[in-house]
Amino acid sequence: MQVPLQITFRHMDPSPALEARIHQRAQELEEFYDRITSCHVTVECQHHHHRQGNMFEVSIDLAVPGREIVIGRNGGNNHAHEDAHVAVRDAFDALRRRVEDSVRVMRRPGKSSAATEPGGQQEPSQS
Repeated sequence: MQVPLQITFRHMDPSPALEARIHQRAQELEEFYDRITSCHVTVECQHHHHRQGNMFEVSIDLAVPGREIVIGRNGGNNHAHEDAHVAVRDAFDALRRRVEDSVRVMRRPGKSSAATEPGGQQEPSQS
């Protein structure tokens, strides 16, 4: 990444364990697709209930050359998102699928990939 990973915690105390997990997932994503220029992850505690667990929302803003991919994972009624680690996992899983889809489209045969592929070179067509 050209810009270091940014992590923001809202309405909650920072968690070193959660921060380490976010760094790990971002590193895995960068190993899959090395053209990531920046990544900003926000973990937000949505509710402050004493009888029920807090719900966590995770959003990720990922920049790659020529494109920005934004994931917002609202826990909604998914009680699994009462665990911030599960909410982070689900957000990164969704982001990984979105990045895989983007890479698949960029590498599709017939699409001009000179601007999107490393090296910017197209192979000559075989006639």
